[in-house]
Amino acid sequence: MLLADNRGVVYKGNGKVEVENIPYPDLVLHEGPGVPKSNEGRKCEHGVIIKNIATNICGSDQHMVRGRTTAPSGMVLGHEITGEVIEVGRDVEFIKKGDIVSVPFNVACGRCKMCRRQDTHICLHVNPERPGGAYGYVDMGGWVGGQSEYVMVPYADFQLLKFPDKDLAMDKMLDLAMLTDIFPTGYHGAVSAGVTTGSTVYVAGAGPVGLAAAHSAQLLGAAVVIVGDLNAARLEQARSFGCETINLQEHDDVGEQIEQILGIPEVDCAVDAVGFEAYGHGTDYEGSPATVLNTMMDVVEAGGKFGIPGLYVTEDPGAKDENAKQGSLQVRFGLGWSKAHAFVTGQTPAMKYQRQLMMAVLNGRANIAKAVNATVVSLDEAPQGYADFDSGVAKKFIIDPHGMLR
Repeated sequence: MLLADNRGVVYKGNGKVEVENIPYPDLVLHEGPGVPKSNEGRKCEHGVIIKNIATNICGSDQHMVRGRTTAPSGMVLGHEITGEVIEVGRDVEFIKKGDIVSVPFNVACGRCKMCRRQDTHICLHVNPERPGGAYGYVDMGGWVGGQSEYVMVPYADFQLLKFPDKDLAMDKMLDLAMLTDIFPTGYHGAVSAGVTTGSTVYVAGAGPVGLAAAHSAQLLGAAVVIVGDLNAARLEQARSFGCETINLQEHDDVGEQIEQILGIPEVDCAVDAVGFEAYGHGTDYEGSPATVLNTMMDVVEAGGKFGIPGLYVTEDPGAKDENAKQGSLQVRFGLGWSKAHAFVTGQTPAMKYQRQLMMAVLNGRANIAKAVNATVVSLDEAPQGYADFDSGVAKKFIIDPHGMLR
């Protein structure tokens, strides 16, 4: 093993993150914050140690930092990881030292029933507490987060996407860094919604995932992509690559605004890129967690589909409503039923889409870094990146732990 120090971004309680010295990884999942007793001491000779080249701040991280989950203080954050393999476990056969790889944010074994059918987001073996695992995330098995200098990744032969050309990978790194989560998640939302040639699409939310979903809808051939948000700067970013927009702080009737764009008050399909921290339309950021789902039932045509990559949780300690604290929302399910709507929920099986999206990036067909306004910060600047992201800036922050992107 290489002897080296390690530093990472650590959740310190409601609203606070700090960069701290953390243990250098080895091929064992040790006891620590967020690691369930049932997963402690897990040996990972099928894993590798990665020197992080790029590791991103995600909106899902912000849910924890805002205190809207049961995440424990002291947990290392980060599930969007791209880097160089510097150590391989005894049981790793195909991944080699020096490979530059993308890590899907889902931790998955490759052996269970779910993995074999490409549902790597609900792997049955990596988290004894519930289906599905992820790095640096609450209730997802305790796998140590990757907003750090070095991180351990298990099941390397199955999980890692190796970039075929190192020099080209470094040239395209701002785009390729999005393959770990945000780009597959946005793409999954668009695919789940049934976006195809000529579709009209409503994307709720102009944060990074919403922008990725909008760009994905364009790649899939949508005729019109309409993005709604309360944040004017983020809507301007959506317009920068050809989307129509609706300012939901100025207009609370989404159907009326869609009619002004399309001539009819409905779309073929929709993507929820907001999740449980939704705000009421026409309000000054007043929490209303079912707003997006109910709006989509209003404006999506009969027989249409929703993709729902936005995060919904089983427990929301920060909710004002007692039902919402248990993940129970006032959704107009009868309306959706009467219109024969179909929808897909859950974390994205990122691996399912990574290779095809990598090829789109490497061959100039996808410009995801431009779409989400990728912005590089150092590891020490990460806490400020969290604060800026939380303030609503139209940026996707990429942490550069070793100064390899600047």
